[in-house]
Amino acid sequence: MKAVVHTRYGNPDVLHLTDVPDPVPGDREILIRVRAAEATKSDCELRAFRFSVKWFWLPLRIATGIRKPRRSILGGYFAGEVVSVGGRVTDFAAGDPVYGSSGLRLGGYGEYVVVPEDAAIAPKPRTMTFAEAAAVPLGGLNALHFMRRAGIEPGERVLINGAGGSIGAHAVQIAHSMGAHVTAVDHAIKEDLVRRLGADDFVDYASVDVTTTGRRFDVVFDMVAGSSHRRLIGMLEPGGRYLNGNPRLSVLIRGLTSRSVIVTFAPEGREDLADLAEMIEAGAVRPIVDRVYPMAQAAEAHRRVETEQRLGAVVIAMGDAE
Repeated sequence: MKAVVHTRYGNPDVLHLTDVPDPVPGDREILIRVRAAEATKSDCELRAFRFSVKWFWLPLRIATGIRKPRRSILGGYFAGEVVSVGGRVTDFAAGDPVYGSSGLRLGGYGEYVVVPEDAAIAPKPRTMTFAEAAAVPLGGLNALHFMRRAGIEPGERVLINGAGGSIGAHAVQIAHSMGAHVTAVDHAIKEDLVRRLGADDFVDYASVDVTTTGRRFDVVFDMVAGSSHRRLIGMLEPGGRYLNGNPRLSVLIRGLTSRSVIVTFAPEGREDLADLAEMIEAGAVRPIVDRVYPMAQAAEAHRRVETEQRLGAVVIAMGDAE
């Protein structure tokens, strides 16, 4: 099969298209024909081994490969079709359109990927193309987890810092669907995008420090690794909740000692993917695809992600992604 691989750490040019052996499913595994995969910030960080959050770099380096990457095919979030299933798999059958995550196995940048039967995959939303569906699992699963943990009530005021990223853009939509008044913080180029997704107010971080505005919020969802979490927490109303989806070590520690600070890692499960599909088909969550690149232009896709100029998710198509 064709796959986009990297055999060393480095800039986007280390990515190249080549032939690799087809994966073979075991008795409890599923073979999926990948139609599209999201090119995520995490993919870029793993490719270069440069991370905005520094505290976990050593254990991650040991896990992923000290001198070179152990898994040469990136891509944890995808959409495609089931090709075949192992003899002991009962939940899926050949021909099923699916979307979801391959977890730490990665592999989504190839024409085929094998996942275990209990992987976080579910039927693809009927109203989305494969490219649109591939852009949902990362941002959608994280946003759904954190917005539910926030316990948002109708009419509450929610601030989303980093609203133009994959997770932030889904959080804007989910918070809006819960009846919240949403204020989005990001670069000015993303204002139109997040307003279309449901943001009521917008703050351009390049010209205004939202923490100096005197405004108060019931919920602050922070996706910016270098933000001042102390000042953002200071914007909370009594009983307010601060959630961090990209925490530094100091924020993790504070999450252990403060009831108002929620720091968790979002689980990836079929039930939540099914809930997202229902929300999508009901119109509460819309596509956020910025651009779709062919496999041969995977390096350009990574450059697009790293510029932070994207207006939504960047997707790599493994053939026809409609």
